[in-house]
Amino acid sequence: MSGWYVCGVSSALCLFRNQCKLSLTNPRIPALLKISSDKHTVNHLKNDIKHLNTRLSQLQALLEEKEAQLCQSRSNISTASRLSIGGSNESACSTPDAGSSGLRKEPTGSFSEPHRSTTHLSGRQSLGKDVILPEDQDASFATGNCGGNDEPQQEEDFPEVKIDFQETFLGHTSPISCCRFSTSGDNIASASVDGTVRIWTYDSSTSASRNATIYCGAEIMSLEWDCKSDRLIKCTADGGIKAWNVDAKRVVCDLNTTSAFPSVLDLKCSPVEPIFVSAAASRGHGTSFIDKLGFASLTVWNMRTWKPMAVLPLGKDPPAITSLCFNDNGKILAAAATDGMIHMFDMSAGLQITGWPAHDSAISSVLFGPDETSIFSLGIDGKIFEWSLQNQGKVLWSRNCHRFCNPENSQHHRHEMALDANGKRLLVTSGSVRAPIYQVQDNMNGMKTLAHSAPISTVDWHPTLPIFLTGSVDNSVRVTSIL
Repeated sequence: MSGWYVCGVSSALCLFRNQCKLSLTNPRIPALLKISSDKHTVNHLKNDIKHLNTRLSQLQALLEEKEAQLCQSRSNISTASRLSIGGSNESACSTPDAGSSGLRKEPTGSFSEPHRSTTHLSGRQSLGKDVILPEDQDASFATGNCGGNDEPQQEEDFPEVKIDFQETFLGHTSPISCCRFSTSGDNIASASVDGTVRIWTYDSSTSASRNATIYCGAEIMSLEWDCKSDRLIKCTADGGIKAWNVDAKRVVCDLNTTSAFPSVLDLKCSPVEPIFVSAAASRGHGTSFIDKLGFASLTVWNMRTWKPMAVLPLGKDPPAITSLCFNDNGKILAAAATDGMIHMFDMSAGLQITGWPAHDSAISSVLFGPDETSIFSLGIDGKIFEWSLQNQGKVLWSRNCHRFCNPENSQHHRHEMALDANGKRLLVTSGSVRAPIYQVQDNMNGMKTLAHSAPISTVDWHPTLPIFLTGSVDNSVRVTSIL
């Protein structure tokens, strides 16, 4: 009996010693238990937020439905009133005012901890807490077309996009001038008129270590990621070009243009060679954006030495170049000018090979089609053309979005367009709170984006997925994944 007791005591002592030894050799166990508890709490909070967002979006959808019914009732009463006094039953076309007092300022915060709002939606529900729909700004999608557009289907008939998720980035404090997906699509660079560029990710599960802010000191005119990686971002501001290494979080180079061509309007990287081309302009003497631009200069830069290699020939006193685009193999560069011309350059020879008058007014954006047998151009008059490259001068497809691209509602930005990865959907900036998405080669179908609270100043598509960016004068950038 005593032997058993002693043995039991010895066993107990051995167990106690082992436990002590285990606790000494595993000091991380309490920390791991705390992390597990914290993760459990965070998961509960995420589920609660998801339920609240779903409920909020449902309430917002119901509110918009009631507001639409109210607007329809007001319209019917107004029509009846005009008819009763013998007025004309022709409806007047209203133009949205980009300077409307409906602009709502979003809360702002430090970029290291950006304010973002995510809502997962289905069907035609729209984002809840970040959207205010000013009636005057959104009227362009609700009124008849009085601009002479004879298209089979008008933008007001477009259904709202059906979205998988939408996230809003509120780190900027000024209107957005440009936003671009990186080469992989994992990162986003967005710029505002206050001269700052912010690099961020829209995926909350991805490390935010790459988040950074670049200060350029002047309004950003263009952004361009390195075509082979997410390592380098280049931006242009008044009088200079800045390259930023995302991994090292430092400026790689800070280039200055010549005093004769101080305004850098656009730049594009070759998808093959370590070069990029910048479009700079001299000073003009007008008051509008186009009239302020003088003559053009196209410079080819070496990205290893960060020095100019060549100047592409444009002839004597050429009009300013507003937009550039490389084809997939980097052998052809397209350049759009303020006189409505499209110029095509052979980059291996450094010579212009062709060109044609594409618009009666200045061109604000140009890009190659996905199969490179065509090229798209957007004029400041709102006309969009798809031009055949096999039969020069032939128009393959066209649309007129004048009501969204006219100069009167473009005080804060230049209009631009973006093609999705398949080249089937064309997204265009808008002077309204919604932007049209056209189905290329199809005049009957289109969509419209969910509303910002001010005009949409910049757009871009993800390089491989059905996800697009919209930046707005309301200081926000939205990432939208569509079904």
